[in-house]
Amino acid sequence: MFRKFFCAALSVAVVVGGLLASSVRAEDAQIDGKSYRKLSVAEYRDKMKGGWIGQIAGVCWGAPTEFRWCNRMIPENELPEWTPEMINNAFGQDDLYVEMTFLRSMEEHGLDVSLRQAGIDFANSEYALWHANLCGRTNLRAGIAPPNSSHPAFNKCADDIDYQIEADFSGLISPGLPNNAVLMGEKFGRLMNYGDGVYAGQFVGAMYSEAFFETDVVKIIEKALEAIPAESQYAEMVRDVLQWKEEYPDNFEDCWHKINEKYQLNPAYRQWSCSGVDSDFNIDAKINGAYILVGLLYGNGDLDETIKISIRCGQDSDCNPSNAGGVLFTTLGFSALPPRFSEKLDETKVFSHTAYNFPALLDVCESLATQAIEKEGGFVREEDGERYFYIPRTEVKPSALTSCAAPTDKPVEGPDATFSEEELAKIKFRTYTAETALDKFFMGFRASHMGSDMAPGYRETYRGKENVFMTHPESRDVGAILSKTMRVPQNATMEFFVSHHLSGDQIGDYELIVRVDGEERVRTIVSKDSVGEDGWQKIKLQLGEMDEDNESGYKDYFIEIVNQPNGWSWEAMYIADLNFYAVL
Repeated sequence: MFRKFFCAALSVAVVVGGLLASSVRAEDAQIDGKSYRKLSVAEYRDKMKGGWIGQIAGVCWGAPTEFRWCNRMIPENELPEWTPEMINNAFGQDDLYVEMTFLRSMEEHGLDVSLRQAGIDFANSEYALWHANLCGRTNLRAGIAPPNSSHPAFNKCADDIDYQIEADFSGLISPGLPNNAVLMGEKFGRLMNYGDGVYAGQFVGAMYSEAFFETDVVKIIEKALEAIPAESQYAEMVRDVLQWKEEYPDNFEDCWHKINEKYQLNPAYRQWSCSGVDSDFNIDAKINGAYILVGLLYGNGDLDETIKISIRCGQDSDCNPSNAGGVLFTTLGFSALPPRFSEKLDETKVFSHTAYNFPALLDVCESLATQAIEKEGGFVREEDGERYFYIPRTEVKPSALTSCAAPTDKPVEGPDATFSEEELAKIKFRTYTAETALDKFFMGFRASHMGSDMAPGYRETYRGKENVFMTHPESRDVGAILSKTMRVPQNATMEFFVSHHLSGDQIGDYELIVRVDGEERVRTIVSKDSVGEDGWQKIKLQLGEMDEDNESGYKDYFIEIVNQPNGWSWEAMYIADLNFYAVL
């Protein structure tokens, strides 16, 4: 097994990625009987800067492969080649811009920003989101306050990867302070994730925290493991991957198969899988966290190999190399990185919907790290013209154990469960829960057999129409249904508009079925070929005929609108402008 050993306060040369790099220049200090880690502010900033470049390089390199290989490895000859120009593809990546929202909350409201204020700030974000992030933000905009916004009772994606991919910030502002990374998870992670979904981000943050002082990735992983509940499935995954690395020291593919067997194919480890336990698509935090570790462990300290191996594991193959690259690059620092990873970076460009270009990002991290160190009892001291952080050594305290499949706490009840009117007034974008949206805009129809993939529910606008409802099938075989018994004139005409999913190269279709009193009245494919120039397809049908014996002229019809899967690729149904009309 390859290891690079850390020696405090000594200059130790290691060959990494073809470069001669120095190990961490840090030392222990004893002051008034207390133990501190001493790190120059310049060294901190260099390593923090390296961590951001590692994240950016990893996500940009892997982006063309994201979720194109599910339940299978990416062949080596299918990997994209790194070019220095790729670095500027970072500014629209959710791996990066979401965590900058959290940094901004602390910059504006202080390091101890409240959970509720963090929720308001996240609700006001304007960038595109998916999965747990989207579910959480939708809940927040509907007035469901954190931590309920992430509780499994409200969020069917709470074990997804989301906080894991955006927790890097928590470690980059917590050098040697794993408890601060844990605290960040309990605050920002609880906006959208729960249980293993939160532990995943706390683990990643703790790896970064240790990477400022350690170059041996095994030791970094083992130290970070202390920051999450040992009985959690996420911690079990970490121990498994370390063990499989011992068993298969030279071949990451053997380790990949062991991971796949347990964390992809065993339903016991996908109990809150938003795509279902049988789906090849797996955005659960555990399996993707395993792929971060595979890159770190089998990359042997090589920058390129670490990223490429994490990419080759598949699934969320831009997020995982981003985390792996960020941790490894932090151990080295920016000054030790090859120019090809940063020489083309446009430092004037602002990350999507954030306040930060690259230099401003570094500045806010340094400021918050200083505050975090001082809050934990550390301090900054100038010595011989150079500023040093004195970072107290503290015992790490993990969060309490829970899981999405068996929550140990009930959702918050009473006034604290929702935002107050004063808080709601601060949220620029308001939305509705699925039920309230159906009540308000869709005549009280009810949704059933609706899966959680793609975060179905209310959309304020979609393809030019307002007040749209999106459904997604429960599984490959079971379609989502909107249904209601309607009392309308016997000859009433039902009319509505439907559309399909379209976002970049994500083009979906599905089979639309309409049943009236159990009788199939419409069956059609809704796709890019069926919709009009405005992206919508009009559905119109007369429910029945007038019956002279029916003096009232009205009848009860049981209506079902079915979003039936058709190939299992982006099969969301968007429905708008549901109306009934008739002449008596």
